[in-house]
Amino acid sequence: MQYARFGGPEVLEIVEREDPQPGPGQVRLAVRTASVNPIDWKLRSGGMASSDAPEKPVIGGIDLAATVEALGEGVTAFGVGDEVLGHAVGGAYAERALADAARLVAKPAGVSWEIAGSLAVVVTTAYRGLALLGLGEGDDTAGKVLVISGASGGVGVVATQVAAARGVTVIGTASERHQDVVKGLGATPVVYGDGLADRVRGLTAHVDAAFDTAGKGALGDLVALTGSADRVITIADPEAGTYGVTFSAGADGEVEGSLADFVAGLAAGRYRAPEVVVYPLEQAGQAQEDNRTGAVSGKLVLTTA
Repeated sequence: MQYARFGGPEVLEIVEREDPQPGPGQVRLAVRTASVNPIDWKLRSGGMASSDAPEKPVIGGIDLAATVEALGEGVTAFGVGDEVLGHAVGGAYAERALADAARLVAKPAGVSWEIAGSLAVVVTTAYRGLALLGLGEGDDTAGKVLVISGASGGVGVVATQVAAARGVTVIGTASERHQDVVKGLGATPVVYGDGLADRVRGLTAHVDAAFDTAGKGALGDLVALTGSADRVITIADPEAGTYGVTFSAGADGEVEGSLADFVAGLAAGRYRAPEVVVYPLEQAGQAQEDNRTGAVSGKLVLTTA
């Protein structure tokens, strides 16, 4: 599933191509599922480009779950037939894809393909956000209070559970209908929207940090609650600069370590995965549009089967 020009979901098209060949340190994967993330439709729309079309056709998608099909030179961590999940190289919306072996982890047998394909981006983003706020593995988290805006979304679900497991007191914002979901993740739920700061102050005398995963206009309240823009990060609000808040993007940090940690916790029953909604690859355009508009609740995943 690729696009050769920027635009709406109609620019996506299914094409046939030769199977890609893995280079040194890479593997070729038989893709089972691929995740839909906001960056996919943002790039496809051209909103982040300075021309009308990419230099060459682009295959969408970053993270996936797949079976190893061929090994590049020097790969010893995996063998042909191994089931893995992680980050693709050159696009995941395809029946065959490439990945750097170092950016993959083993898929536990008890984790479904649909769940496995939904994890890499949300997990690494959540762990990165916590680390930037001083709530990472090894940090002193005793007595810390964290507000997560959008706790019932993909990144929020992961960040809430991991922070709570580290001893952080988490207050999670969500809609009325998702309050029980947030509570089940180990957080105290509050409704987002006007009056958020007052509702949080009714629960705690202080807030140490805030993580905005939703981009629903909460930054003013979050800065007020923490007392400093330096204690707030967002991955979703383009108005971050207006408030002096850091906009965190990318996948820097110990990506695979965080993914392996969460997957192990998931397999052991310590963590819950975000709910997934599955579309066939041919409906990638609709899935991206549903992700953009928020028409469907859950983590959207494409399947090649």
